[in-house]
Amino acid sequence: MSDFNEYVAKAKSGDTDAFAELYSVVYKDLYYIALCNLNNPHDAADAVSDAVLDAFKSIKNLKNIDAFKAWMFKILNAKICRKQAEYVKQRNTTSDLAESYDQPGSDNPYSMIEILQQFNLLSEKERICFSLNLVCGYTSDEISKICGMRASSVRSLLSRGRQKLKEQIISD
Repeated sequence: MSDFNEYVAKAKSGDTDAFAELYSVVYKDLYYIALCNLNNPHDAADAVSDAVLDAFKSIKNLKNIDAFKAWMFKILNAKICRKQAEYVKQRNTTSDLAESYDQPGSDNPYSMIEILQQFNLLSEKERICFSLNLVCGYTSDEISKICGMRASSVRSLLSRGRQKLKEQIISD
C-alpha cells in the first residue's frame, strides 16, 4: 500500500473501499493476535469480525490517522478481554486448541499448534503483550497505550512470560 495514511483519511471520510484496503493490511495480524489470546479459531475470527465492524462504524472518530493500527488493536483487545471474561465464567469446559486449529497455507500446522500450546502457559495479560510484541512488533510503550497499563508492567509481563516459556522449553 503506497500511502497508508491517505487510505486512513479516505476511510474517515466514508470511503468503504479505502477501509477494505486498510483491513487487507492488518487482518492477518488481528487474527493471529486473537488466536494467540483466545486459543480458538472460531472465537478469534468472531473477535476480529466484531472489532472490524466496530472500527468501520467509528472510524470517523479516529483522531490521529497515524494511529490506525494501534487503534485497531485496541478495539480488538477489548473484544478479546470480553471473550476471556466469558471463558472465566465457563471455566468448566476447556477448549482444546490442538483439535480445532488448522492454519491454511501452513506447511506444518503441528509446529504452530505446539507453539500456541506453549503460549497457553502464559497469563492472559502476558499473552496479549507477547502477541502484540512478537506478531506486530509493538514496543512496551506502544503496548501500554493499547492495553491501558503502565509500560513497566508490560515489560514485567514480557520478562515473566519469557522466563515461563524458557523453563517449559528446557523441561521438554
